[in-house]
Amino acid sequence: MIVMKKGLLVVESPTKARTIGKYLANSFEVVATVGHFRDLPKSTMGVELKGSFEIEYVLDPKKKEVISKLLSMADKADKIYLASDPDREGEAIAWHTEWLFNNSKLKGEKEIKRISFHEITKEAVEEALEKARGIDMNLVNAQQGRRVLDRVVGYSLSPVLWRKVRRGLSAGRVQSVAVRLIVEREKEIEAFKREKFYRVEAWFDKENKEFRADLFKVGEKPFIQSAKLKLFDGDYSFSKSIFDQEEKVKNFREGLEKEFEVEKVEGREINKIPLPAFTTSKIQQAAARRFGWSGKQTMTLAQRLYERGLITYHRTDAVYLSPKAVEEFRSYITKTYGESYAVVKPRFYKNNSKNAQEAHEAIRPTRVAVVSPDEIDSKEKKLYELIWKRAVATQAAAARLRNTTLLLKNGTALFKAMGVKVEFNGFYRISGDKHDDQLLPDLKAGEKVESRDIKIVETETQPPPRYTDASLVGSMEKQGIGRPSTYAPIISTIIFRQYIDREEGKFKPTSLGQAVSEFLVTNFEKIVSLPFTVNMEEGLDKIAAGVLDWKKMMTDFWKDFGKEIKSVEKNAERVKVATEATGEKCPECKEGDLVIRVGRFGKFISCSRFPDCKYRTSFKEDAGFKCPTCGADGVVRRTKTGKRFYGCSSYPKCKWAGWKKP
Repeated sequence: MIVMKKGLLVVESPTKARTIGKYLANSFEVVATVGHFRDLPKSTMGVELKGSFEIEYVLDPKKKEVISKLLSMADKADKIYLASDPDREGEAIAWHTEWLFNNSKLKGEKEIKRISFHEITKEAVEEALEKARGIDMNLVNAQQGRRVLDRVVGYSLSPVLWRKVRRGLSAGRVQSVAVRLIVEREKEIEAFKREKFYRVEAWFDKENKEFRADLFKVGEKPFIQSAKLKLFDGDYSFSKSIFDQEEKVKNFREGLEKEFEVEKVEGREINKIPLPAFTTSKIQQAAARRFGWSGKQTMTLAQRLYERGLITYHRTDAVYLSPKAVEEFRSYITKTYGESYAVVKPRFYKNNSKNAQEAHEAIRPTRVAVVSPDEIDSKEKKLYELIWKRAVATQAAAARLRNTTLLLKNGTALFKAMGVKVEFNGFYRISGDKHDDQLLPDLKAGEKVESRDIKIVETETQPPPRYTDASLVGSMEKQGIGRPSTYAPIISTIIFRQYIDREEGKFKPTSLGQAVSEFLVTNFEKIVSLPFTVNMEEGLDKIAAGVLDWKKMMTDFWKDFGKEIKSVEKNAERVKVATEATGEKCPECKEGDLVIRVGRFGKFISCSRFPDCKYRTSFKEDAGFKCPTCGADGVVRRTKTGKRFYGCSSYPKCKWAGWKKP
């Protein structure tokens, strides 16, 4: 009896291996590399900087068992397929795996091929096996270029920060730009001068409908004026009115009559089409706004869904959907909701990003019939349903809305009321979006209507808001900082390094983050500038397209950056990290003041005379509530990864803790 050898399929994730193993059990063994197993060394630069940029790759000592299993299974197979993720990192893992097999003493000749697929379904994997290819060295070189660039910047800047700011600090090429965005925004908020202004609202009751009209014009002058503030990363628009003094607006109000005249009634029907299916950036933003999740949490959940074969690959900047998926969505909508709810012709979306690749799809469900899978946990289900609704709704009919604008005249003042009615809910029925009707009474031009009340509303101009997970990812995407796979790790890294705090879902720079950013901007302005970061990303895209050599890019970069490093090490002044005084004297030396500092594991209290006086104690940051268990003061604490949570100040006597204030 002849025993046929099974082929070997290599992926990165054990979950992905189990999913694919179910499809190919009769013909393939499936094994996981468990991520990267070959990389730059951790303790040294690992890159030759004198022209050749040769890389010193080492095998991860923690992956000995994984490597041994890979080699053992490769020994038994005659055909090997490398099926890591369909992006630059995945291509690099495939390349390293091929190197391992080619440089080990395996038995017999081995045919090694690369396959890639954007969804883990039986059909997609089988189709990929039929289109097996070699390693795409352009993608590998783009990954190597990014890895080397980030290593050279990080390992060059960090020692400088140790000497000029504080020991133990580190800096990353893209992370430093993200910190700068947050630091610059904080400066803009602090510099913003709030100004009071007043709005005027007229309230009416007509035909059992209450409606409001806002002052729109006074004579020919628009009542609300728009102002722009020039920000580091763009413009910020805010509104104010022509009434900046209470006396002015009161005099204006007293001059109004109780009766208004309808000057104009305008109505128009608009067709509102659904948004495209999610990209990596948009899914992170939507999950942050809807569920309050960090980018890291969203991407972890998306990874699980992808590896279980429920959604397509979740690292993408494309809005493209395959014709097959589009037809499945249209057919499902017709059968489930009726023909009127399906778009007449297939709807396709164009990518705004010039870097998006049409071969890649947006994030969508792999099976439209699976609306809410049973085999996943509650958070995974929330994310899956968000993805399902957004993707399927792309092939639903537009929602039809009737907009009504009512202009009401009172002397020289013109007031505006806006109404809307959903005449056909279209894609709203699938996406779950709600659009409440705001109905206006049926009025005609020339008709008189009496106001119930005319209110003066005091308000003030608002500074630009602090970044949230959603807005920071949106800004990085808009500015061209990083790529889909890097947004979440960037934010996690700068929180872990104590450069920023997340307070009530908003990012604020720490004194340490401000000091590091100030030093880098002063001495390495080019590195932390938006144009440089964008140019580097575009360079990496050119490498991936095969039109630029990564070593040439690094040579051009290091020619100037290497000189900058030497100059700053020699000439730059040391930056002092600002400290916050507690108002208390040091109990040990009796001379210094107690100040709050930021260390590797968060804030602590020490003597201002450090290092002459080494007094140090823990810092308890008041959280503004009483412990629900014992009544002691609530305090802010941190996990080892820098994430904030709340606890009791009497710990360990009282062990109450929670992610939210009680």
